[in-house]
Amino acid sequence: MKVLIVGGGGREHAIATKCSESKHVDKLYAAPGNAGIAKVAECVDISVMDADRLVAFAKEKEIDLTIIGPDDPLVAGVADAFKDAGLRVFGPAKNAAIIEGSKAFSKDLMKKYNIPSAAYEVFDNADSALSYLEDAKMPIVLKADGLALGKGVLICNNLEEAKAGVKTLMLDKQFGAAGDKIVIEEFMTGREVSVLCFCDGTHIKPMTSAQDHKRAKDGDKGLNTGGMGTFSPSPFYTDEIDKFCREKIYQPTMDAMKAEGRAFTGILFCGLMLTEDGPKVLEYNARFGDPEAQVVLPRMKNDIIDVMEACIDGKLDEVDLQFEDNAAVCVILASDGYPEHYDKGYVINGLDTFDDKDGYYVFHAGTKMTDKGIVTNGGRVLGVTAKGEDLYKARANAYEATKWIDFENKYMRNDIGKAIDEQ
Repeated sequence: MKVLIVGGGGREHAIATKCSESKHVDKLYAAPGNAGIAKVAECVDISVMDADRLVAFAKEKEIDLTIIGPDDPLVAGVADAFKDAGLRVFGPAKNAAIIEGSKAFSKDLMKKYNIPSAAYEVFDNADSALSYLEDAKMPIVLKADGLALGKGVLICNNLEEAKAGVKTLMLDKQFGAAGDKIVIEEFMTGREVSVLCFCDGTHIKPMTSAQDHKRAKDGDKGLNTGGMGTFSPSPFYTDEIDKFCREKIYQPTMDAMKAEGRAFTGILFCGLMLTEDGPKVLEYNARFGDPEAQVVLPRMKNDIIDVMEACIDGKLDEVDLQFEDNAAVCVILASDGYPEHYDKGYVINGLDTFDDKDGYYVFHAGTKMTDKGIVTNGGRVLGVTAKGEDLYKARANAYEATKWIDFENKYMRNDIGKAIDEQ
């Protein structure tokens, strides 16, 4: 079969790698793809937001399945355009992707259906938000309602920071229209865990757990980023917690979306906080996490096409989802200065080292092919992933593999997975 992957980041490279291993796939395309994806797929220069051109391309090439990776096209309704054209597509419809597209919607959904989450209020007026903060308990969390590249969440330790956060989101419009409305939420403490789930509109199957590291610098210091690394599985996500989440969070979310006339088919990302009062939802996403996909997919035993087809056909309950009994760690190699100001265009050396290394992966996030070779083309450049028999071995392998890659202004955190030492 012919498969088209929409997207061009590290997540899409992980998806493309998994698809390239499928017994069903004869030809793989990516739009727009990147220099790494080009090793396993034919890249075509079409924007992820150009639904008309994407559909036309899929028809021209007789694509059997399209997989939409990023959040923006899902929230914009690109999956709907494929369905309207009679094409098979993996990814939620626009009216279901709102679960990520609007923080206010998802919080209201959880409240209505008693899905455990933090207490919150929604504001579309800066003065009202500032007035509310005067008597609010600190620290507190401010979230842009709309999509903000994973960076529209501000943790404010005191009233001064909170007021500045409202100004950043609602008045200065640092994240554009995403900050027209904000959610002000109680600050929760505990371990964070990410669980990605396959969904067919009725049934939901959680994958193995993972944990992301959002802050730019070691020790969880610095600004929020799109993710500086991740590990899987989380040793803090126990069988008991998994049972609770299946009964109180995952299936109730599927049922709630269906009851609202927004049946969810695709990947539901559940960001969880393991609080003293039990697991609570931090956020939902409507697609694979990035960089969570880079550690979860390499550990998946199933043929990814089989699982995605079952989701589309409403037969996910017939799938036995299985993962390897090992671990994986991903360390992001970024451009120094990310997520603020950084230079790009530097030649990347050492990529070929991964070609003959079993259990090691280098997923391209911000790269570009030029006459000079593959160069840096973004803040997050590469995701170096390694597997191991346990998290300690996987972490050692991943950090060893980061030494194989070199480019000017290379930057990484040196403590990805350090939390496992605190079990």
